[in-house]
Amino acid sequence: MFAAIFIAVVLVLLGFLLIANVRIVPQATVYVIERLGAYAGTWETGLHVKIPIIDRIVKRVSLKEQVVDFKPQPVITKDNVTMQIDTVVFFQITDAKLYTYGVERPLSAIENLTATTLRNIIGEMELDHTLTSRDVINTKITAILDEATDKWGIKVNRVELKIIIPPREIQDAMEKQMKAERERREAILRAEGEKRSQILVAEGEKESAILRAEAEKTSRILKAEAEKEVLIREAQGQAEAIQLVQKAQADAIRLLNEANPNDKVLILKSFEALAKVADGKATKLIIPSEIQNLAGFVASLKEVVAAEQADKQ
Repeated sequence: MFAAIFIAVVLVLLGFLLIANVRIVPQATVYVIERLGAYAGTWETGLHVKIPIIDRIVKRVSLKEQVVDFKPQPVITKDNVTMQIDTVVFFQITDAKLYTYGVERPLSAIENLTATTLRNIIGEMELDHTLTSRDVINTKITAILDEATDKWGIKVNRVELKIIIPPREIQDAMEKQMKAERERREAILRAEGEKRSQILVAEGEKESAILRAEAEKTSRILKAEAEKEVLIREAQGQAEAIQLVQKAQADAIRLLNEANPNDKVLILKSFEALAKVADGKATKLIIPSEIQNLAGFVASLKEVVAAEQADKQ
């Protein structure tokens, strides 16, 4: 009975001990393991069991890309101008063993290496070149740090100059220069705007003059066409009137011929024509020989009148 209890207790203790030494390594993380004080291996993602007392987890290392923002570092340019530059380093651990055993305090080592490299690069450049060559400086620092940190199991992906702070007097001079540049650009834009405005005004006046000329031209053309139309219509009216008069005369002659008038009627018609001629402005009248004998004409006229009265009765 005692032996059974002892065995059960031992099994429970072994179970707790086994559970206590089971480790699950998460994604993008590795564990560095030492066995009896010596490097034994690197556990990657998954389930692992370490030997109690003998195995020890030395470091948990993240394989994700990391970002470190270092405080501003004083640097001196080639033309002896002291500036403060704030850098940001993007790095990733590629070898957990080298990262664990390669250097003490890796982040501090990267910071010091970054400051030293930055001073060397900026020391070869003048102030103006430094302010306008961030990409060049970033590329140089990244290449130098990446090569230097390979033996530490670290890969430097890129380095960015976050802030460049020149001395106060330099900042004042730069602000004045920027203000003058803004004023110069504003003056140029204002002059270009005025020039553009004058051009638009001139083009508008030109367009207005062209439109006025075209309107006057159109008005004259329409007026001439209207006068032409009036003359044409007057001519057509006169022609139609002449045609109507001629037609009336022709119809009168035709009707007179169809009526087969006697000599007395003809004499009466001649007298009517003579009366119309006499009403005009002519100063001379030519009287046909047939009606020169007034007595004979009057007699004939009486007979015609008498005949017309007889017909009416």
